[in-house]
Amino acid sequence: MKPEYIILLIVAYFSVLIFISYITGKSADNKTFFKANNSSPWYLVAFGMIGASLSGVTFISVPGWVEAQNMSYFQMVLGYVVGYAVIGLVLLPLYYKLNLTSIYTYLQDRFGNYAYKTGASFFLLSRTIGAAFRLFLVANVLQIILFDAYGIPFWITVAITILLIWLYTFKGGIKTIVWTDTLQTLFMLIAVGVCIYTISDEMQIDNLFTYIADNKLSKTFFFEDVNTGNYFWKQFLSGAFIAVVMTGLDQDMMQKNLTCRNLKDAQKNMFWFTIVLVIVNFFFLALGVLLTNYAQQNGIDAQKDQLFPIIATQGNLGLATALFFLLGLIAAAYSSADSALTSLTTSFSIDILEIDKNKDKNEQVKIRKKIHIIFSFVLVATILIFKYFIADASVIAKIFTFAGYTYGPLLGLYTFGMFTKLKVKDKLVPAICLIAPILTFLISYYAKEKLGFDFGFFVLVLNGFLTLVGLRIVKK
Repeated sequence: MKPEYIILLIVAYFSVLIFISYITGKSADNKTFFKANNSSPWYLVAFGMIGASLSGVTFISVPGWVEAQNMSYFQMVLGYVVGYAVIGLVLLPLYYKLNLTSIYTYLQDRFGNYAYKTGASFFLLSRTIGAAFRLFLVANVLQIILFDAYGIPFWITVAITILLIWLYTFKGGIKTIVWTDTLQTLFMLIAVGVCIYTISDEMQIDNLFTYIADNKLSKTFFFEDVNTGNYFWKQFLSGAFIAVVMTGLDQDMMQKNLTCRNLKDAQKNMFWFTIVLVIVNFFFLALGVLLTNYAQQNGIDAQKDQLFPIIATQGNLGLATALFFLLGLIAAAYSSADSALTSLTTSFSIDILEIDKNKDKNEQVKIRKKIHIIFSFVLVATILIFKYFIADASVIAKIFTFAGYTYGPLLGLYTFGMFTKLKVKDKLVPAICLIAPILTFLISYYAKEKLGFDFGFFVLVLNGFLTLVGLRIVKK
């Protein structure tokens, strides 16, 4: 694929996003940046959240998992349905009742200032690591297929990547993102559809669903061995809790929901988002089956995260497939990263600096803009650390997995707050929320090493439970 084609694609893509930013950012203030003036159409939010949920990591990794794990990931997707139901029926009514801008403000009202700052800090840490890692993957792809050809160093690639996000989010914030995410989700789904069509055509598959159903890789449900990570109930329950925590207790994902006109619209958004997300994940897994079989039939040596990129860009599927793959990858990564930058700016501005308490509106805007720039530099620095100081990709993956530990304390805090009336010693909450993830890691490690029991994604539940126990111990 010629670098000139890639440059034209990138220029055209971001020109559209910046144009949308220009339209949506007119007369924007902090209320626009943080909550889009509560004017977002629910169907746009629902559709755009698909792209934010399916990052560049998902775009590449889910198809690559099929060879080793079959379609077991769908067990977790079914668990998501339960989790999203909890968000729509329990969490959203709470957030709208309290008229929150940052969802972590709830922790201040329920427990106190220490719990509030702790919850927000865990989000800031986790989302920074997660967003930086997703962008690291995309920057690496762009470096290999484009910037290396021009001798441009990696740090400039990263700086350009973040600058492009900053350019179309610095004025309109979440209002712009609601619209750009909708467009980026569309690009991503078109890319997946084109890839499925071209591979099916190349393999002369008449009926995709019959082919997938009859394929040995299509096994979805695993009830045989409770010790394995893909055991059904582990993945199903983990999926439910992951959905609650990584969507319902995540400022990034909830900030979009809170831009809807009212609670009813936000709940409709969550309902339709759930249905579409399940369908989209099925097609990602179906694509994984096709890619795996295509690689085997054509002698292509590619596994896991390399499978989709190599077949799409170096196979015999044509220039259109390669360009749509790149378009889908960029769309998936940026639809996640742009909202992450906005939510990080929101949480730090509201939760840590509490700029909403400043009566000078102009000063509020100035502080928010400075925070937006600072977090842009933080993301650049974090990505460069991944590249130059943590060179082993497997270690980077472990760091990304470790970010999941930060959501356990949030699960414990919100569960304790919503389902008990007990008060706690607020000053001890930070210690509890630090100890719980450490104990979770030790327990899960020794359970696997000594007992052969793999907690898998269930560490989130263990982490939340230990936080609950700790909060119960420090009750007043």
